[in-house]
Parts: sequence; C-alpha cells; structure tokens
Amino acid sequence: MLNTLQTNAGYLEQAKRQRGDPQTQLEAMKVYLARSGLQVEDLDRLNIIHVTGTKGKGSTCAFTECILRSCGLKTGFFSSPHLVQVRERIRIDGQPISPELFTKHFWRLYRRLEETEDDSCVSMPPYFRFLTLMAFHVFLQEKVDLAVVEVGIGGAYDCTNIVSKPVVCGVSSLGLDHTSLLGDTVEKIAWQKGGIFKPGVPAFTVLQPEGALAVLRDRAQQISCPLYLCPPLEALEELGPPLTLSLHGEHQRSNAALALQLARCWLQQQGRQGAGEPKASRSSPLWQLPLAPAFQPTSHMRLVLRSGPEVRVLLFNATGNRDPAALLQPLQPCQFDYAVFCPNLTEVASIGNADQQNLTVTLDQVLFRCLEHQQHWNCLGKEQACPEPAGPGSPLLAPCPPHSLIFSCISQALQWVSQGRDPVFQPPSPPRSLSAHPVAASGARVLREASAIHVLVTGSLHLVGGVLKLLEPSLSQ
Repeated sequence: MLNTLQTNAGYLEQAKRQRGDPQTQLEAMKVYLARSGLQVEDLDRLNIIHVTGTKGKGSTCAFTECILRSCGLKTGFFSSPHLVQVRERIRIDGQPISPELFTKHFWRLYRRLEETEDDSCVSMPPYFRFLTLMAFHVFLQEKVDLAVVEVGIGGAYDCTNIVSKPVVCGVSSLGLDHTSLLGDTVEKIAWQKGGIFKPGVPAFTVLQPEGALAVLRDRAQQISCPLYLCPPLEALEELGPPLTLSLHGEHQRSNAALALQLARCWLQQQGRQGAGEPKASRSSPLWQLPLAPAFQPTSHMRLVLRSGPEVRVLLFNATGNRDPAALLQPLQPCQFDYAVFCPNLTEVASIGNADQQNLTVTLDQVLFRCLEHQQHWNCLGKEQACPEPAGPGSPLLAPCPPHSLIFSCISQALQWVSQGRDPVFQPPSPPRSLSAHPVAASGARVLREASAIHVLVTGSLHLVGGVLKLLEPSLSQ
C-alpha cells in the first residue's frame, strides 16, 4: 500500500509549477497533519534538530544523533532515502523501528487519513509526505527527547519545513542538486536551503562557496535568524587528541564539525549541559573494508599478483535527471576491466522486494536508461587513448573503452561477476543471447581465473542498497 503513494512524474511537474509559492505546499502539509490528528504546535514537543544541505546532510544527522544518544538521551531520527528497508527512515535510539511498530503506525495513519477524506482535499499524501507524517507520530508516541529531521529536497518547499520551532538548524555543504526544482546556480539553491531558518532559532553552517555563504547570511538576516559558521575540527583538536570518526573520508570532518555544534547548541538550548557522560556503544564492531585504494587512478599498468591478475569491475546505475556522463567521467582513470550496468532491481520480478519497488517507471524504461549509461561510458572510453598494454599476466590488453555489459537486475549482474566464487550466488545460467555475447563469454573465463575481483558499486544509493540486500540477506529481516 505504501508504494502506491510513490511520487510520479505528474506530481513532480506540479511541484515545479508551485515552487514560486512555497506556502501552497506547506499549507497542504498542514492539512494532512491536521487530518492525521496533530497540529503544528504538537511538533514543538519533539525538540527538533532540522538539517539541510546538498552533500553530507545525512552524515551530519547521523553524527548528531549519535552524539546526543551517547549522552543518554532518547533519540528519533528521520532520514531518506533508505538502503534496504523503508523502516530505516524512521529510527529510535539509532535503530530502525520494528516491523510491528511500522505496520501499526502505517495502518493507523492510513485509516485516519481515509476517515478524514472529503471532496476538498486529496485523500492520501505522496510517499515522502506520508512517511514524514508517520515519523512525527512515531516520535511523539515513543516520547523521544529529541528528533533529528533530515530535509528531503531543498528546504523552503520541503514538507519537513512544516516544523515551526526547531531547537537548532544546520546547513551542510552546498552544491548543485535537483536543479529543475531548486534552481540552476548555487546561489539559488542556497536560498532554498536557507528556507529552513526560523526567527530567533540558531543555525549553523560550514564553509561554503562564497556566493552561497553570502545568500545564507542574507537569508538569515531577513528572517532574524542567528547564523554561525562552524570552526573546523582542527580547532578543536588543538585542545586534545585527534578525533577519530566512524565515517571515513576527509569530507566527513566538515560534517562532524557541524554535528558537534548542533549537538552542543541543542544541549545548551535545552539546559542539558552535562546530561550524562557518553555511553559506550553496545553495537557490533564497525568493520571497515579497505576497498577504495583498489580504485585509485593508476598508470596504464594494472595491478598484478604473483598468483594471477586482479580484475576491476564497475557496477553502475543512475536515476532521475542526473547527467550520467558527469558521473562516469571521474571513474575513467580507475582502469576498469569491465563496466556493468543494471537497474536498481534485486530481481527482475519485484515480488518480495517491496522496499525497493519503483512504480513510477517500467522495466523497459530503466533498461533503456542503462543503455544510455553504457553508450556514455563507451564514448568516454574512446576519448582516452591507451597505447600501452597491461602488465604481464593481465587478462586484457587494456581495452579502451573497457568491455561493458547490461543486465536486467542486480542479481544477474552479481552472478556474472562472481562466477560461482561467492556462495551467496548460484553459478550464472544466462539466457542464450547473453551466453553468445562475446564480452560475457570471454569475461566469464577471465573472472574465473582472476586472483581477486574488485567491484565498485556506485551511481545510485538504491543500487548500493540492492547489492547489500543480496550480500547480507539478514538486513531484510
């Protein structure tokens, strides 16, 4: 039932038409909230931390929630999208709510909206709005001390902006995203993101492109919102030992710096300074898989082990109006042996994969999109000259472009890549047309003989989620 509420192309077009009047969308959300049995003022009890941005807003929210939970506070966390299970979007104390709790609140809210339907309003909100409403109900019933709420798209027009009195707001790094809705310059996008600012509510941001920072500053002044620029982590490390982050990457330091200020401000605003020492985590160890170095740009010579060659495989997909050429071009120097393209579907048949269904597109449409990705990749590869062959023992003579294939789903792609080496996947039984494909046939031999296979999965968070679901079936439980 939830998937029947998914946003379709018609709704997106409506959102584009209404973007000049954000109140149209926010007023509609207020109506849905009232029909669900809540008023905007009820959300004040959630002591919300509201976070937007282009890059890093999800990581910033995760850091913030973790910091405050470690202080002994009961936390709620609403984020999007989900990787494997839709329940991941609504968390209590860092854990997705249980299937039972999700089902209970889903049907309670769904029936309440059905009961309050009339001719003057649409019966059901779209997918994201429904889940936003549901998260508010869950957090209120579970009596959380605070809720960290991640903006969906933009800020000013986003349905999470129905929150009128957050405790503190945050803006992570800005860049170009959702340009058809938010604008085609970083300044226009900054104006949208600054739409979550509220009078008298402190807001924090990190170092931004000059034009974007100026817009945020002007927006804050217009709204009478005190805006602060976060100091870098290096300034804090001068007072103690270096900080070790649970999320790797230099960019995460900016997200962590913002999260520290959001958590600190929340504790001060709520009079919770010294609200308990951070608790030791009881969760399982975080296993780090050091795969990234395998994909650093190298010379034309591929990595070769004494026992045989390594093979590099790219598994890629992108959705929406994202420019595949812009996403694929930075991957060209990684010297992939094979590029594999497939939709964000774990199986061709969607039965049993409700959390990853997309009812707004057909299989033919997503496969055509994969064909476009393959064509972009091949064109980019032809532009790169590869005069030298690979090193001794390499399975390929450094093809340019690398061999590429399209599969109908993630499962088929991983079966071909693993060639029976992973017990999770059955040995591939491709259709005759694929068996006869020269790249599939020769590639199968190369993969079976390789000493190691490095697979980079990128382009879409939903693609990563589908791979995780297949590799770790327990994540679906």
